[in-house]
Amino acid sequence: MASLVATFALRRDDGFEVDVELACPPGVTCVMGPSGSGKSTILAVLAGLQRPARGRVALGDDVWLDLARGVDRPVHTRRLAFVFQGLALFPHMTALANVEYGMREVPRPERATRAAALLARVGVAHLAGRRPRTFSGGEAQRVALARALARSPQLVLLDEPFSALDRELRAQLTALVRELAAELAVPIVHVTHSVAEARQLADQVIRIEAGKVSARGTAAEVLAGVTSLDE
Repeated sequence: MASLVATFALRRDDGFEVDVELACPPGVTCVMGPSGSGKSTILAVLAGLQRPARGRVALGDDVWLDLARGVDRPVHTRRLAFVFQGLALFPHMTALANVEYGMREVPRPERATRAAALLARVGVAHLAGRRPRTFSGGEAQRVALARALARSPQLVLLDEPFSALDRELRAQLTALVRELAAELAVPIVHVTHSVAEARQLADQVIRIEAGKVSARGTAAEVLAGVTSLDE
């Protein structure tokens, strides 16, 4: 499967500068760093939600952004899934309908069956007919993951989706993402503040400080002796 390769720079409205080079092969890359270091901005550029001043983003031979050549693919044409901390599930839709929403390229008669299978895969088949207001925090996260997978993404972006959950639920969902990474065989870029989560999940850790890459390598290499991202 294709690797993600990205090089870009931008200055945010608040004057903060982000200038990074990333290489993320299939598997889980955890992007870590102190609050305000530019982690979410990196995901926004990869997704096409924010345009850098200069840069290039490619997934294998598929170029999504190359400003030197005038290429800037819109968000809806980038085969990616993005799970935010806020999840953004549609409150008026059932879990099944939320997952079906991501299946625009799937023939309509097949959507319900596929959506039900995805809900079952992430362990919440029983929620199919219920709406988000009835979900627990962990259940909502699982439905959001199922909806993300519904597009058969070539890239998965996770922006601290488990940060509001207790330790046990975070451990369960981290294990689920680890399983899904093996099944999907696509790059997963996961922003997290949790050192323990990164040690359990990451094939690669990229540490960001002041908008730049300060370290990259395995979790054992980058997080050796680290207990907090403020160290």
